Amino acid sequence: MTALATAERTRPAIEPTLLRQHLGCFPTGVAIVTTRTADGQPAGLTCNSFSSVSLEPPLVLFSLRKASRLLGTFQQAEGFAIHILGEHQDALSGRFASSKVEHKFEGVAWREGELGMPLLDDCLASFECRLFAAHDAGDHVIFIGEVHHLGAGTGEQALVFYKGAYMRLAESLRHRVVQGGMGDADVDEAYRTLYGRLLRLACERASEAEIDAIEAAAALIEDHPEDAPLKARIESASAFFGAIAAAGHNDALMLMAQTMTNVLRERMTHVLSVRARPDLYPLRRAVVRHLRERDAEGAAAALDALIDQLRRG
Repeated sequence: MTALATAERTRPAIEPTLLRQHLGCFPTGVAIVTTRTADGQPAGLTCNSFSSVSLEPPLVLFSLRKASRLLGTFQQAEGFAIHILGEHQDALSGRFASSKVEHKFEGVAWREGELGMPLLDDCLASFECRLFAAHDAGDHVIFIGEVHHLGAGTGEQALVFYKGAYMRLAESLRHRVVQGGMGDADVDEAYRTLYGRLLRLACERASEAEIDAIEAAAALIEDHPEDAPLKARIESASAFFGAIAAAGHNDALMLMAQTMTNVLRERMTHVLSVRARPDLYPLRRAVVRHLRERDAEGAAAALDALIDQLRRG
């Protein structure tokens, strides 16, 4: 017997509780996986083992304990749907994780998907899958699904599980915004720098369809009635800047723009007085006009004028 084999036989076993504690140091998203029982009833459970596998073909996976009473259900099912939860859905996650709740779907908003799987409403994203493969792996079974349909939902932050508890991904950001850790001058400078650069890139790289999307987002803001709810105003403002970021075709700047979108959401929710601003309408249109003309400096200048007017209002 080799020295390596001897060492392997004599090393101490990994204690499961200690292993769980160490694994808990890795924050994970929270998902609910749903399927149909043999008699067609909806079934589902909470998991944080969701992961992507392949883009071509489009494959994702989750793993399920062999001790789960739904193991047989998923093994005989033709497919499943995976739902990524938002930070507002911690109660829903707890419901589908609880062994004390027998009828998980009672009182829960859902509909039938394209593959016949139960689709939960109001999630960040959903993936309807046909079963591609299932593999035995210790005390779990790994289920790999081929994605056939995608669904997108709210613009909320993701629900995250960390060290045995839920955490909200934007909590520290929210704290800084609400406590005044981000002043108007700092935020304005960040917007001018980041979106000014993205507008310049968009003048070079954006398709006409992408400029159309920016124009449509600006029009949506103008179409809001006076009594439009705050959530609608936040979503339309986020969509305008999001469309600019997408048109710039730079993945790194896109990630920065997503952070700035979160800042915008928190400021509009907790700090700013949000109301209709007709005085800003022509300035957004000017941004779009200069983009169509491929006038990079004009587009950036129009953004500066928009930010200046926003602060004066």
